[in-house]
Formats: sequence, C-alpha cells, structure tokens
Amino acid sequence: MKQILIIEDEQVIRLALRRLLQRHGYQVDEAESVEEASEKFSLRDFDLILSDLRLPGRPGTEVIQLAAGVPVLIMTSYASVRSAVDSIKQGAVDYISKPFDHEELLHLVKRTLSQAQLERKSEILKSDIDKEYPVNGMIGRCPQMKEVFRQVAKVAPTDTTVLILGESGTGKELVARALHEQSQRSGAPIVTVNCAAIPETLIESELFGHEKGAFTGAISSRTGMIESANNGTLFLDEIGELPLTAQARLLRVLQNGEIRRLGSERPIHADVRLLSATHRDLKQLVQEGKFRSDLYFRLRVVELLLPPLRERGHDLIDLADYLLDKARKQLNRAVMELTDEARESIRHYSWPGNVRELENALERAVILCDGNQITADLLAIDTPEESLSVASGGSRSDLSLEEYFRQFVLENQEQTTETELARKLGISRKALWEKRQRLGIPRPKGTANRNNQ
Repeated sequence: MKQILIIEDEQVIRLALRRLLQRHGYQVDEAESVEEASEKFSLRDFDLILSDLRLPGRPGTEVIQLAAGVPVLIMTSYASVRSAVDSIKQGAVDYISKPFDHEELLHLVKRTLSQAQLERKSEILKSDIDKEYPVNGMIGRCPQMKEVFRQVAKVAPTDTTVLILGESGTGKELVARALHEQSQRSGAPIVTVNCAAIPETLIESELFGHEKGAFTGAISSRTGMIESANNGTLFLDEIGELPLTAQARLLRVLQNGEIRRLGSERPIHADVRLLSATHRDLKQLVQEGKFRSDLYFRLRVVELLLPPLRERGHDLIDLADYLLDKARKQLNRAVMELTDEARESIRHYSWPGNVRELENALERAVILCDGNQITADLLAIDTPEESLSVASGGSRSDLSLEEYFRQFVLENQEQTTETELARKLGISRKALWEKRQRLGIPRPKGTANRNNQ
C-alpha cells in the first residue's frame, strides 16, 4: 500500500483529502506544517507528499529538500504561472491549484506514483548495467557477448591491432571505443575513419595527408587522420573498402611506424594503435585479390566477432529497456516502459539492422508516445516495408522490403545525391552504401563528384 503524507494547515481540507485518498486505497498521514512533519515522521519513507505552498513557519517547498528522493506535489490557492514555475524549479514534480477537482487530484496522484516507480526501476537498471557490463552502451548476458567482454578486458591494455567483425549495426564502433578508453592511450584521441564514406580518389589524402601542390586542388598542406591520431588510436571502420594502393601505404605504417604525406618524401613518425572493423569477409576478399593478404594478417592479430541481435536470446529485452531509457533521456521525456505486447513484438522480430535498428525504433516510439507506455504499434516493426513505401511516395503493396529499396534507388539515383537519397529512405548514408553492397546495386558512374559537392 502506497504511503502518502499531507501537509496542510487548514483542518477541513486536510481531513477531506485524507478521506478521499483512503477511500482509494492509500495509507495517509498528516501534519499542519513542515516543522511538524519533519519531527513526527521519517519523510523519506513516504511514496508521495502533498504539501500546501503557504504554511505557518516554513513554506511547503522546503519539504522537497528534507524528503530528497520523494516526489512532492504542491497545493496552492495562489494559482499563478509564477508560483507553479517557482515550485517546479525547486524540485516539485507538479502542482495543483485550490479548489481542486477530486478526479483531477486522484489522477495526478496516480500518475506521480507510477512515474516514481518507473524512475526507481530505471535507476536499478542503470546501476546493474554499470556494475555488470564493461563496454559502455553494450548490454549482454549471452555466452557470445560475455566472450566479447572477456576479450575486450584482456586486449584493451595492450597495443595489439584488433579486427572487429560483425554485421552492420552490431556495435563495432562501441567496441573500438571501449578498447581505446580502457587502454594506456585513453588520454590521447581516437580518430575514426569510415572507409566506405570517402571517395576512392580522396581516401589516401584523408588518411595520410598531402603537401601543397601534391595534386590539382591541393592549395595548402593538410594533416592526415593517421597523423592526427599520433599517440592515440586509429579506428578504420569498413576497412574492406580500402583501395589496394591505400592498403599498401597503410601496411608500411604498421611495419615502420612512419607515414608520408602525398607529394612529400619526408617520413613522419606516427605512433598509433590500429583498430579496424568490417561486415565483409576479408578472407574471401583476399582470395579474390581485392585485399592484401599481408595487411589482412597484420590486422587480425586479435579478432573479435560480434553476434547479430537475432542470436542473442534474452539480451534483446535487456537491451531494449536500456535503449528506451537512453532515448527518453536524450529527448528529455519522462520515464517510459514497454508494454507486454511491445516486448513480444521485439522478441519475434528478426532485427536485420541489429542494435542500430532497435535503437532507431525505440527513439521513434519515444517521440510519438503521448504517455509513458510504449506499445507495439509505436514500434512499427511488424511491417518494416511500410517505411520504404512511404519514403517512395507509393502505397503499400506486396513488394518486399528489399524490392522496395531496389525500386526506389534505381528510380531516383540519377537525379539526387547519395546523401539526399539516404535522407528520403530514412537511413544513414553508410546504411545506404551497405545495402547497395548487399543487394548488388552499384552507384552510377560519375556520381562521386556530384555527391561531394
């Protein structure tokens, strides 16, 4: 039974409130002033405190600090924006003006108690996560994730190169950042490069830098990303897309610890730890002659494999709860929870986009939610093809998600940039590139320059 304290100096109002709340199943105590309340009771034992604003002696808002952690509703006869704002600024969860409607008061009490209970659950979850999971933002109790955490703890303090493998959206960059943050290089920068997002003609300049006049358009010297990561960590995401010429240059950096800017013969010392990631099969690329075998063996001194979300069992709901709490905090929303139906939808969906897709679905649900219950409808994951149907301006049909994607890209890629195309599809440019690779839809020739204008 929830315990509520009423602090009100007018006996008639105090007794009326007590009877109303007791009739609805609450245990109620009362006091005439803040002083009396603090002397008679342990204020932090209550689930909720209703306090009048104007009281003999100290104002009702002073109970907020005395009962830290207990939600306080302020009652006031002086209904004004100023008094409400001042009370909430001091920590009151809400206010209600006298004379108040009984139904309105009961609804406010019920909502406040429910919100407080959700917040306690959220704090317990956060505490458990902080104690149990060594990689910030990664939740997992399944055997595969426990092995990932074990390997991260062992390899992070070393300078060993690490190759992180896994499908798109499984958290490869989070692992890279954990390896850096738990290393002796954590005081220096980690520089992240998405090899798939940089045109082939610019990748060497971006990585290694260039001198003035090294090529047409090089109007000044530029420091490369490897040089920027000196004494820190370089993370090359989607390293399978690195051109062969850049692979040769990168191999020399790993062998000699030196780089040369384009257009320069002067070597520059570079003390960097290299981490890389890909969703592609590098061994197959080596066999096809698209990736250097000597670089491949240099990269995979330690290999970490991240499992797809569909293979992680009970982790799925733990992760959903964590990401929901993260999304509502980022969007400055009150504590929310998943309904049982929403949890079932999450369990039975295959999550082809893995953790990133789950995170996006929950963020969208938080934005659209009007209360504190995330329903299955808000997640919109039962018919994922609808998102692409809407993006293409068409109506829903029997086309699959991949067919929608293929049709929309082929119809629009000649008239728009990759960035705009990705925006219309509701995905990132990197995700668009990955889908092109998987479905065999190459970009039309001549779009590289247009896409970087």
